Amino acid sequence: MSMINYAAREISCKIVYYGPGLGGKTTNLEHVYGRVQPNTRGKLISLATETERTLFFDFLPVDLGTIRGFKTRFHLYTVPGQVYYNASRKLILKSVDGIVFVADSQVERMEANQEAMQNLYENMLEYGYDLSTMPSATFRTLRRSVSCRRRSTRGSRYSRRRSSASLPIRIMPERI
Repeated sequence: MSMINYAAREISCKIVYYGPGLGGKTTNLEHVYGRVQPNTRGKLISLATETERTLFFDFLPVDLGTIRGFKTRFHLYTVPGQVYYNASRKLILKSVDGIVFVADSQVERMEANQEAMQNLYENMLEYGYDLSTMPSATFRTLRRSVSCRRRSTRGSRYSRRRSSASLPIRIMPERI
């Protein structure tokens, strides 16, 4: 559940971009940064290595204006894509309100997508959430990519319930 501060009249929501290394999580955040009006966004903070891969996380605060007298903010995070940073991934998932899974639609990246999705499910299960029972949505941006039908039949145990396994957006029912 989102954090509501009645004294300051603010609502804060934490959204985490999750997916395989070099899958486009930071690029997604940079796109949001470029599309949001400068007066409604904070500074995009990126902790990357020399090769420009995310080391710990990227962070972008976005102000959505006022809803019923409450200032509404989204705190957008990315996780590192590399599996050996799993402790960081888990830490960033703590108290998450929503998850955007950024999958790479290239054929040669299917296994990396499946590993990242399985890792997400396992990490969320540790917090007591079964993502297979939560709503999801799909969005695609690449025209020259693996078909949804082909991806959903590639053996991922998490793609059974979706006709197109692309970018699931998970809305968490309450904070972890």
